[in-house]
Amino acid sequence: MTRVDAAARVAADLERPEGASWFRAPGRVNLVGDHMDYSGGFVLPFAIDRSCVVAARPGGSVRVRSLDAGSVVEVPVAGAGDPTSVRPAWGRYVAAVVGELAALGRPPVGMDAVLASDVPLGSGLSSSAALEVSCAVALAGVAEWEIGVEALAEACRSAEERATGVPCGIMDQLASLAGRAGDALLIDCRSLEIEPVALPDGLAVLVVHSGLSRSLDASAYADRRRASEQLAAKLGLAALRDATEADVADEPLGRHVVTENRRVHAAVQALTAGDLVELGRLFSESHASLRDDFRVSTPELDALVESLVHAGAYGARLTGAGFGGCVVAACDEASVADVAEAATTSYRARTGLEPVAFRCHAADGAGVFQAPSYQRA
Repeated sequence: MTRVDAAARVAADLERPEGASWFRAPGRVNLVGDHMDYSGGFVLPFAIDRSCVVAARPGGSVRVRSLDAGSVVEVPVAGAGDPTSVRPAWGRYVAAVVGELAALGRPPVGMDAVLASDVPLGSGLSSSAALEVSCAVALAGVAEWEIGVEALAEACRSAEERATGVPCGIMDQLASLAGRAGDALLIDCRSLEIEPVALPDGLAVLVVHSGLSRSLDASAYADRRRASEQLAAKLGLAALRDATEADVADEPLGRHVVTENRRVHAAVQALTAGDLVELGRLFSESHASLRDDFRVSTPELDALVESLVHAGAYGARLTGAGFGGCVVAACDEASVADVAEAATTSYRARTGLEPVAFRCHAADGAGVFQAPSYQRA
C-alpha cells in the first residue's frame, strides 16, 4: 500500500513541530476471535505499525484539526453534550472522548491539536479506535493527568458507542493501548487479563483490503450482538462464553462463539509451537464459522480468502466485524510477496474490485513519542 507516514505529514504541516507534545495510537489486526469481546470471550489481536498521530499543545477549548478530513472540530473542555450533534462527523469521536474523560475527572485543560492517520478507514483495522485512543492519550498528556489502561480503554469504547450508536466491545481500544512490539495479545474480555504471545520467526501476517469498505453503523453488527445476548439469556447464561457445545449445537450464533473461543486458545498453542500450518488451518476454520454460523462475511471476502489460500497462504480469514474491509492471512516469510501478488491478481479478476495488500507487524501500544525530525522545503 502506498503510504505517507502520518507523523511526517503532521510534522510537515506544523510551523514548529518540536514545540508540540506528540502522541500516537495504533490500529489493530485480530488474528482469531472476532465477535467474541461482547460475548465475554477471548480474542487474539495485535497492535499494528500504522497509527493515528496527534501533535498537541494546551489551549482554551479542545480544538482538533484533521489533515485527513481537511476540517476542524472544536468542543468545550467538558464535552459537547450529545456528540452525535457535532459536525463534521469525525468530530463526534473527539467530542465523545472529551466528555467521557471529563466525567472521569480529567482537569479542564484545553488542547489545540493536529492529527493524521495511516490506519486505512473502513477496513476492520480499528481506525476509529486509533482516533479515539490517540485523542484520549493526548488529552491526558496535555492535562498532566494519569489514568489506567483499562479505564482509558473503557472510556474510549464508551465514547465510540455514544458517537455512533454501535454497541461495540472493548477489544479494539484495549489492543491499541496495550500492544507490545513482536507480540500478539491473548485478551480475556471478561476479566480484561492480557497475556503476551510472541509471534514466531518465519510468520508473515499479510492483510489485504477487499476494496469493499464498511461502516458498522450501516451493518448488521448491532443485530448480531443483540441476538447473541438474547440467546445467552434464553440459555440462562451471563454470556455465550459460558455455553457448552451441547448447549448451542442447534444455535449457529452460539456455535460460533463456543468454537471460536476454542480456536483462540488453539492459535496461541500454534504460535508458541511455531506451527504455522496449524495456525493457517485455524484461520480458515474461523472464516468458515464467521461465514456460515455468524453470517458476517460477504461474497467478496470469501473470494479473497479463497484467492489467498490458493496463492499459498497457510490460511486466511476476515478480520474485524466483517461485512467488508480486510482479510488477514498467515504466510511464510519467504513467500509472502509472491502470495500477495498472486492473490490480488486473482481476486481482481474475479470481482473487478481493487484489493490492497500490506504486511502488518506487531507494534507497541499508544503513548507519547518523540517529534519526528522534518525539514520544511
